[in-house]
Amino acid sequence: MYDYLEGECAERTPARLVLNVGGIGYELLVPLTSRFPAKGRARAWTHLAVREDAHTLYGFEDKETRELFRLLLSVRGVGPTVALALLSGLPRGPLVAAIAAGDAEGLTRIRRIGAKTAQQILLDLKDKAAILAHAGPSAERKAAGEDPAVDDAVAALVSIGYSEKDARANVERAAKKVDKKDLEGLVRAALVAG
Repeated sequence: MYDYLEGECAERTPARLVLNVGGIGYELLVPLTSRFPAKGRARAWTHLAVREDAHTLYGFEDKETRELFRLLLSVRGVGPTVALALLSGLPRGPLVAAIAAGDAEGLTRIRRIGAKTAQQILLDLKDKAAILAHAGPSAERKAAGEDPAVDDAVAALVSIGYSEKDARANVERAAKKVDKKDLEGLVRAALVAG
């Protein structure tokens, strides 16, 4: 419903941000690790959670952190409160690294995360964590000279059942034959390359 909100920071606490957008104050629950300013303009990438008794907006500094939050919500037994606790306990990069490494003990150090939840997260997200580990903020990828279309093509193949290793190999072969910036063409060529 809302992709992002941009406005003046009206109020800021470690877990809460109020953004004044056109005279309306939007309350966002944010990870403790987020670095939103106390005053001035800010943009928050949002996720709206709807329940019978509440509509809650969650805010994140970048799209990638929001996507990780949404991925965490896909894990059985993980709701918005637990997903936010995970992102509050570890910033996005270290959290993805812990999942990719299968570090259940590291996850259980985060408040609200028990051994059973940690194991379920590792079970459900282990394959996806490798992709997330390569997918840093878009600006970082561009600065490093990486083409985001290649990572997106790999993610597309993984989403239909390829392993991360096979998907990357197929996409790299396909990238030699087609324009790397044409995502659709790259995915088609990678499917044929397999």
